[in-house]
Amino acid sequence: MDWREEGTLLTVRRHGESAAIIDVFTATRGRHAGVVRGGAGRRLSAVLQPGAQLDLTWRGRLEDQLGSFTVEPKQSRSAGVRGDRLALAGLNALTALLAFLLPEREPHPRLYAMSVSMFDALETEPDWPLAYLHWELALLEELGFGLDLSSCAITGSRDDLAFVSPRTGRAVARDAAGDWADRLLPLPLCMLGQGPATLSELLAGLSTTGHFLENRIAPAMGDRPLPPARHRLIETIARLR
Repeated sequence: MDWREEGTLLTVRRHGESAAIIDVFTATRGRHAGVVRGGAGRRLSAVLQPGAQLDLTWRGRLEDQLGSFTVEPKQSRSAGVRGDRLALAGLNALTALLAFLLPEREPHPRLYAMSVSMFDALETEPDWPLAYLHWELALLEELGFGLDLSSCAITGSRDDLAFVSPRTGRAVARDAAGDWADRLLPLPLCMLGQGPATLSELLAGLSTTGHFLENRIAPAMGDRPLPPARHRLIETIARLR
């Protein structure tokens, strides 16, 4: 059997003397792996760079086999971010998290569309770190751990939401937090889609999404730590201050 679809390259590793095994993310096939014959050679190794957009044809005798890919380049992104340390850190974090967290062959078309837009923004949008924060929120939602930031978990109010419960993922209003405020996670306005974000607010928002990635999703993945690429992105953003 076979199929053809466009997808984003997440990881590539050498297989034997000249082949490579790649992991890609597509709209209808989800995260999907396969062998690329000659993928370790000079011509294809230049194409098989994480973040690249590829035209993919997969073939396998049975659907559950590893199968093989033939690839044609559609858009190379690594060259566009190579001279930008922050954008390169963003690309590495995106590909690493998708490869680590997505179940194999499970479609996530909404997340795929958001991810492609996010990859493109690394090259074209100066304020892409704010979009990245919202991408992490979408990632949590897609994997069944979405945060409820619509109203206060205690009072039901929609006003002055300032914290997130680390246990339930629900918003908490400033006045309702009381003595528990120092045990709650920050909820900067940028997470609510209200205005631009300072670097401090971005880092606060990423610490909140990071809590749920580390303490809710990673344990479900065999209790493995999150990819170091995400931590390197946070460090790179922090150094901008």
